[in-house]
Amino acid sequence: MHSTESAEMYLECILILTQKQGTVRAIDVVHHTGYSKPSVSRAMGLLKKVNHIAVDENGYISLTQAGKEIADKILERHRVLTGCLVRLGVDEAIASEDACRIEHVISDSTFEKIKEFMQK
Repeated sequence: MHSTESAEMYLECILILTQKQGTVRAIDVVHHTGYSKPSVSRAMGLLKKVNHIAVDENGYISLTQAGKEIADKILERHRVLTGCLVRLGVDEAIASEDACRIEHVISDSTFEKIKEFMQK
């Protein structure tokens, strides 16, 4: 994992899968992301090392409090930004893809203004 963006993407994926199916294993992340098993395995090792995830003896992955806070923030950004772009007339699939890129680089202050605007 080379970047904060990559870590955030994995944490968001784990959160989404946890919400969708209850339990998550590395193979679920592989299927959801389309990344190779070695890439996902390496990423999970790094996320575990920085205490963003925990992996039990059966290979089930859970977010730590720190990991969940990051994942919640990124998922909220994704949903708000996607909604904003859709309201502007962007196709939903394209809006979701663009939101995925924007969510990692937008400043907190700019995101808060977009969120305020969307709530009006």
